[in-house]
Amino acid sequence: MDFSDKAVHIRQGEELDTGKVGEFLRGSIPGLSGEMIVEQFPSGFSNLTYLIRVGATELVLRRPPFGRKAKTAHDMGREYRILSALKGVYPYCPRPLLYTEDESVMGCPFYVMERIPGIILRKNLPKGLEFTPKQMRTLCENLLDVQYKLHAIDYKAVGLDGFGRPEGYVKRQVEGWSDRYRAARTPDAPDFETVMQWLFEKMPPDSPKPGVIHNDYKFDNLVLNPENPQEIIGVLDWEMATIGDPLMDLGSSLGYWVQADDPEELQAARMLPTTLPGAMTRTEMVRRYETLAGITVDNFDFYLCFGIFRLAVIAQQIYYRFYHGQTKDERFSVLIFGVHILEKSALNFIKNGGL
Repeated sequence: MDFSDKAVHIRQGEELDTGKVGEFLRGSIPGLSGEMIVEQFPSGFSNLTYLIRVGATELVLRRPPFGRKAKTAHDMGREYRILSALKGVYPYCPRPLLYTEDESVMGCPFYVMERIPGIILRKNLPKGLEFTPKQMRTLCENLLDVQYKLHAIDYKAVGLDGFGRPEGYVKRQVEGWSDRYRAARTPDAPDFETVMQWLFEKMPPDSPKPGVIHNDYKFDNLVLNPENPQEIIGVLDWEMATIGDPLMDLGSSLGYWVQADDPEELQAARMLPTTLPGAMTRTEMVRRYETLAGITVDNFDFYLCFGIFRLAVIAQQIYYRFYHGQTKDERFSVLIFGVHILEKSALNFIKNGGL
């Protein structure tokens, strides 16, 4: 049975001018010939991702969303640059093919990369796909291993010195995401002020060993081998990648990690299959990462709370666009409920001081 991720028809209002796109691609990528078919990958709430078939060739095109965008987000050139830098040292990156700022094609910069066909896990497993508890644990271990391999890359050696500013990274993140939340807050959103103040007061010093961090590393941005679904063969969606504190990256990943014994309302907000039998708990994930990195972490409550808060800000920024009529995507209408759940979850973690 084929469990590979599938593209679907393009959502209303997010169509591309296939004539202009086809002409540009054929003139920029050697060897393209045949009829062009454009579809859209249904997941993702930020940058838009399209599958483009030209004859027997499959390409993936990434462009910014329509409507209001966060000021520093959706930088296509930045995403293309990091893929280009990592392609020789991190085999999980899609191969980038071209980037353009020529807005005559679709009114915005965009880039094109190779497609990595495979399985992408979302809230529930594809029908017919099953993991034993042992297989699920192995997949969780592989998820951490692949993330740590990224953190361990010598970013200066691959030309990414200057791609980010590791000095003061944690402080900028806490202050920056707080500012973004306040700017995107709608009348029906919680205030999050208690959480933001706690994060500001609990900020750790700069990491002694900054590295390349993905900043959105989770199951639905990973491609699994269709022949061996425990194996990770691709890492997607690099739009928020930078140079920074690897523990901030791990905290952001575990902000999505709902486990089987979490409260019912948090279970309702689950977006990934992290409650399956055999799935590692957040504590187990942190302990394995400590072993991989050769470190001990005694303040992971900060990193986890930051990850939860950051996820709430991302959801609120997207909901802001829906609330103000800048997008018609009905998926966004329910995000406000998730924002409220995430605030309560963050407050609970602060109160209990645990994972």
